[in-house]
Amino acid sequence: MRAPAEREPGTAGGSGRGWRIAGLAAVAGLAWAARDVPAQLGGRLTGARAARAARSPRFRDGTFHNPAGTSATMVADPGRNLVRELIFGKQKRRPGSAVPLLRPTDATPADPTRELNVIWYGHASTLVEIEGHRVLLDPVWSDRCSPSALVGPRRIHEPPVRLDELPRLDAILISHDHYDHLDMATVRGLLTHQSAPFLVPLGVGAHLDRWGVPADRIVELDWSESHRVGGLTVTATAAQHFSGRGLRRDGTLWSSWALAGAHRSVFYTGDSGYFDGYADIGAEHGPFDVTLMQIGAYDRAWPNIHMFPEEAVAAHLDVRGGLLVPVHWGTFNLALHDWSEPVDRLWAEAKARDVRLAVPRPGERVVVDEPPAVDGWWQAVV
Repeated sequence: MRAPAEREPGTAGGSGRGWRIAGLAAVAGLAWAARDVPAQLGGRLTGARAARAARSPRFRDGTFHNPAGTSATMVADPGRNLVRELIFGKQKRRPGSAVPLLRPTDATPADPTRELNVIWYGHASTLVEIEGHRVLLDPVWSDRCSPSALVGPRRIHEPPVRLDELPRLDAILISHDHYDHLDMATVRGLLTHQSAPFLVPLGVGAHLDRWGVPADRIVELDWSESHRVGGLTVTATAAQHFSGRGLRRDGTLWSSWALAGAHRSVFYTGDSGYFDGYADIGAEHGPFDVTLMQIGAYDRAWPNIHMFPEEAVAAHLDVRGGLLVPVHWGTFNLALHDWSEPVDRLWAEAKARDVRLAVPRPGERVVVDEPPAVDGWWQAVV
């Protein structure tokens, strides 16, 4: 009986083993990259948290709902192919040069009891300095707003400061649980570097629980409910949006936020379509010294869940705002418009309606009583 012939290196057998090894390595690499995805999806409402959600006027049939039953589904647009437009569209969804970043210096307010400053870090992540308190809104410091580190919208610019360089915070506010507003890695970083409580809409605490945030640092609020943080009253207010981190939608609530000190006040929209509730918020909680208005990621295919820039100006007037500072633009590519189109449209509408406007560079401190003139800095980012 003849012994099997030995294969020379590089023959079919060796090549097959090489492909198998490469395949196993690829699978192992994908598994490693996806290791955090289950945790990224967050938690589910159970026990006392689920019972409290069920008592909310916003909750029925197992999910939360918008006022007056407004739908958050896509609007049919015959003849339009969104996938084709996403791939072959001519929009300039990323700039060709670097977005200018600033590093805010320490501020010494002339009168701390009337201090009011805003530092926009990019997208919706914003620090409000109000009457000696520091409140961080929707912090996202990760490179992608996605459950995966490999795929999903990637940052257009870096954060202007590191997470561990933030000042001592008094509160961290989350508007809803979408990945571009609630980021697991950022939450865990804040858990390490800060001691402030997380104020969140109903149900969002389940995600924080899963990520290791202690129960005594989680405050969950329904609309019109308030929580005191030192000398501030923080109130969850209405919004028109939706929620969800996996296949299940609307299992947690979404909100806007009103911050009120002894002398100063701030309104933040979170994500929302334009709706009648803004006038009610203005009547109950306004006027506001400054509003932080969502202006980006809009499209006529989803008009009910994100405002167009012109609607942001209308909402600002509805809530009786003083200075308007736009957020939710220029950092993540989440829609089909040009990356800078939202602020161009906003600037034009603000001038047409005589609205005070400040458009800071990421990291630039806006002193609300002495805001910088709008200089169109983004138009030089080609």
